[in-house]
Amino acid sequence: MKENSSQEAYALFMNDCRAKAFDKTHRRTINYNMMRYDEAVVRGKAIFGNLELARKRAALKKHTVLEHLEDHLKNFERQFTSRGGKVIWATDAAEARKAVLQIFEQHFVKKVVKSKSMITEETGLTEFLEKNGIECIETDLGEYIVQISGDKPYHIVTPAMHLSAGDVAKIFNQHFGLSEESTPEDITAFVRKKLREKFAEADAGITGANFLVSGNGAVAITENEGNALFSMAAPKIHIVLTGIEKLIPGMEDLDLFWPLLATHGTGQEITAYNSLVFGPKKPGETDGPEQMYVILIDNGRSRLLAATPQRRTLACIRCGACLNACPVYRNIGGHAYGTVYSGPIGAIISPHLTGKTDEYKHLSYASSLCGKCTEVCPAGIDLHHQLLYNRHLFIRNGLSTRTERFGIKVYKKAMGNRKWLDLASPGIKNIAAKILFSQAWGKKRSLPKVVKSFNKRYTEK
Repeated sequence: MKENSSQEAYALFMNDCRAKAFDKTHRRTINYNMMRYDEAVVRGKAIFGNLELARKRAALKKHTVLEHLEDHLKNFERQFTSRGGKVIWATDAAEARKAVLQIFEQHFVKKVVKSKSMITEETGLTEFLEKNGIECIETDLGEYIVQISGDKPYHIVTPAMHLSAGDVAKIFNQHFGLSEESTPEDITAFVRKKLREKFAEADAGITGANFLVSGNGAVAITENEGNALFSMAAPKIHIVLTGIEKLIPGMEDLDLFWPLLATHGTGQEITAYNSLVFGPKKPGETDGPEQMYVILIDNGRSRLLAATPQRRTLACIRCGACLNACPVYRNIGGHAYGTVYSGPIGAIISPHLTGKTDEYKHLSYASSLCGKCTEVCPAGIDLHHQLLYNRHLFIRNGLSTRTERFGIKVYKKAMGNRKWLDLASPGIKNIAAKILFSQAWGKKRSLPKVVKSFNKRYTEK
């Protein structure tokens, strides 16, 4: 049963990969956007006197937190609730959705504004709220474009990266009657005006969290458009959904993590808006929500924390740098992965977070193992090694196919016996390679031909 689901998931992935990799329009759009990112990142990283030292410091900070995660979570809860905030613990996505709905039903919430948050994608919150009669509007421009077009985020940081300016203009023409000649500035002005009305009408706001400061119970939120600030300050209720791994020890650590996130995420020296929220507004304060909730979500993170050494990937700060560096992602894009988190980091964590290792094991093979992802990770995660650790885990857990097991058995037998290797002629070896490897090699490439064995060449020399 598991083998069938695994093969179906792999077949779907390969079909999507072929469709995207050979779609010239898609390639042109993603290459242009990646080129702009690459140029910006070079400028952004120039602010660091010693980038390698900064990455090592970040890795050590996150490692220390993960080793004592329970203590940091308890301290965050204690500090946050002492200022009037409320903390809710959610074991999985269903519990998180249920907690949000209960809050909204209790306060008769019908209209919600939401800033960009990957964990709301992970939990399927927007669709859930809409099914329960609650309007939930994305306020990040990229997320708003994806939402109105019925699409899914393409990238952790830039959800509409796969769309050109012309594509976006067509979407707004279809939905709002704007001219197909509308410029990005025209569309931005239109969305700004429309969303201002939504902010004014909203009963509640939802955000994610880039970091949770355990030392003083602060929620750190980073953005470029100011929509998260509106989502927090305008409505009477503010709900933060966040994974339990988002903790950093103290406020002083933000001078390390905020620049690392900005430079690796978008190439900026620092993101436009960096907010610290300590709880609901106090008597006499004019801005901020009357009630604030932080929902701490596990949803497979404890399972990943228990996996050694894959637990290191919980140090990820969701900058998207590994996606932008990965030659596989740069060819097939984000949608082909079929998961909320794509690219190298998604390939590693998705099997663990979902618990569906059989369905997502193929993602850890969608890599050239070039090491570029490890090279660019600001949190110092050894991503290409983690892909190998996953592969080893899948084999150890018996998730390889019968064909794979048989092929490796034959290969091992042949490679361990000189006579067996010499027995097969080049022609037989070429036929065997065609039977065993042609599908994996792909239709667009020709298999290399065996002319003479190494032993034959060595003997002749």
